[in-house]
Amino acid sequence: MPIQAIETAVSAPMETRLQVDGMDCGACANKVETALGRLPGVRLVTVSLASAEVRIGHDPNTDLAAIRETLSRLGFSPRDPVPDTAPACGCGATSCAAPENGRPASETPWWRSRQGLLTLGTGALMLCAYGAASLFPAFERPIFLAAVLLGLIPVARRAWASARLGSPLSIETLMSLAAIAAVSVGAEAEAAAVLFLFQVGESLEGVAARRSRDGIGALIELLPRNAQRETADGTLETVAAERLLVDDRIQVHAGERIPADGEVLEGIGGVDESPLSGESLPQIKRPGDSVFAGSVNLESRLRIRVTADAADNTIARIASLVREAQARKAPSARFIERFARVYTPLVVVFATLVAVVPPLFLGAVWSEWIYRGAAILLIGCPCALVISTPAAIAAGLAAGARHGLLMKGGAVLEGLARISRVAFDKTGTLTLGQPQVTETIVLAGTREQLLARAAALSAGSAHPLARAILAHAGSAGIAPAAPDAIQALPGRGVSARIADSDCFLGSLAAARERLDDDSALIEAAEPQLALGRSLSVLVEDGRALGLIAMHDAPREDARAGIVALERLGIGSLVLSGDQRPAVEALAGPLGIEAHAGLLPEDKQRLVRELQDAGERVAKVGDGINDAPALAAAEIGIAMGGGTEVALETADAASLHGRVGDVAAMVRLARRTLQVIHQNVTIAVGLKLGLMVTTLIGLTGLWPAVLADTGATVLVTANALRLLRIRVIETEAGSSQPSSRQDCRAHSGGSCACTD
Repeated sequence: MPIQAIETAVSAPMETRLQVDGMDCGACANKVETALGRLPGVRLVTVSLASAEVRIGHDPNTDLAAIRETLSRLGFSPRDPVPDTAPACGCGATSCAAPENGRPASETPWWRSRQGLLTLGTGALMLCAYGAASLFPAFERPIFLAAVLLGLIPVARRAWASARLGSPLSIETLMSLAAIAAVSVGAEAEAAAVLFLFQVGESLEGVAARRSRDGIGALIELLPRNAQRETADGTLETVAAERLLVDDRIQVHAGERIPADGEVLEGIGGVDESPLSGESLPQIKRPGDSVFAGSVNLESRLRIRVTADAADNTIARIASLVREAQARKAPSARFIERFARVYTPLVVVFATLVAVVPPLFLGAVWSEWIYRGAAILLIGCPCALVISTPAAIAAGLAAGARHGLLMKGGAVLEGLARISRVAFDKTGTLTLGQPQVTETIVLAGTREQLLARAAALSAGSAHPLARAILAHAGSAGIAPAAPDAIQALPGRGVSARIADSDCFLGSLAAARERLDDDSALIEAAEPQLALGRSLSVLVEDGRALGLIAMHDAPREDARAGIVALERLGIGSLVLSGDQRPAVEALAGPLGIEAHAGLLPEDKQRLVRELQDAGERVAKVGDGINDAPALAAAEIGIAMGGGTEVALETADAASLHGRVGDVAAMVRLARRTLQVIHQNVTIAVGLKLGLMVTTLIGLTGLWPAVLADTGATVLVTANALRLLRIRVIETEAGSSQPSSRQDCRAHSGGSCACTD
């Protein structure tokens, strides 16, 4: 191996994932990023508060024990993450409860966690101090000093560790300084109360953070533990769902959850997909239809072929995508974090000036102004401000995932909220993507020759028109010819050598470029174009053998989806490589602008032109054929039922592929931004108001710490309201619950999820 290759292999970065208990706010995340980023060999640190996970990119020889030790010194508890799915334990039991079954172990109750025990201990100490002080008044101050000391030790230790690891102005530092300042002016009882209330606030943050993480855990719990797999002799065996492999045959009876992604082989019946897609009505499944892991078989026995193993099924991919999305910081979150880095030192300086300037220059009482300076320190704690944005982003992403709307991070949410135009692809996006051949027109040779060559050129392609041609040839009993030197021509068609002839199958425009005389082709094509049919033309050695006309019906909700966007003030257009008559036949009833006969570079150019005119464009397509336009647009949205393309290619994806989901994403994004603005207003407003009242002597330490804790809890609770938001609309435009579990309050005449 060359030396350079060896060096590259040795220096290739690695990634370590850790679950970090006790990391519940933005300030915690900043401390972790700063401390780990200073360690030798660490290249990148990504913190996801939503999943309490830290990802560390590092050199192969990095000391992992030092990483864990650093997290422990900061007051957190690192542990290995529980994967979304894992190999079964292999015990063969029908109901194995081992943690290897891929489900996270139940979380420790808050009162048994480190933070919970510290809170309860500090509270008990406070009660003892007040009781002892009332019984022994002469010893009141020493008793409260002891309470302060015992409550301050863990906070001060974390403050010292944070300072040594790069975060000198952490919330623990501000709390320690405030407590010491209070003690210095004889306010020991208030100092003890401040430390107790701080621990209460930390515990409340932990409870709120765990609640926001429940969405992913609930997704994993949708998977049944066991499956009924067919053996080679046709009998059934019970196996752990995690042991299912691609191409296994399983049977799912009525009332059971489907344990894996698959394709129905036998049986017809309704399947409840609401836990995954938000679609409240059962979906009728027939042989050949796809089913998702975690959905519920409602009516009859289904025999299913497994199409994805446990590590790659729909639920695992959604959970992974949501975790990654929540770890990506939105622009507003990055701005607030940068602001907090400047804001906190300014608060410390301001509090110092408040404590020192009036006594030094105005003859004021030192104890009074030191007390006020300590209160300013507590008011200035940035926790509520820092958590205001990521809490809302995490809740918004989780709410979208519950409705089958998958968005890759806060930046995507913010981008969707500002979209002004949506450019749709035609086939598979505004239409069902299941075209059928309506007519074959032979211009030279025979119909069998036309279909055999067309099927040969269509083989291996995932394009809906190619699949329609293959299906039509198969139903006619015509086998594809044997092609050589196949070459795909993006936006035009495909060419190959068949029986020593140069053959081409593609669009009408591309075919005409290969013909010396296209008059016969145009004459045959015009009636089909007038009917809005899509045409594929077969050309052999410069002559047109014939054309194949196909029709693809529009999606049922296409018109309702376009109207929903119009109500949001967003215009729509369709960009298609199909012939103009076919595109206009679709766009006309929908009332949108049509652009036809476009190559991939033409779609990209039109997106750029819209952007140059001041539009913020979202491109909706299949994620492959429209790659240049998807990349050029502010937001790329893939339509598809849980496929790899739908989940991984674009910035966002609709799990159940409805046109109306685009408007639903925009509504959710705009609501999330509203909550962010509300949270920032709450955090900043409370702090500014209390600073004023503290400066004029109306409030002190207790209201200050209550305001900090209260603001943090308020913004977190406000963000969690997004988990109940309704984003799916009916064709008439009224909101409806996306699943039976999403809106339980309707029966009482009022709805708790209208916010």
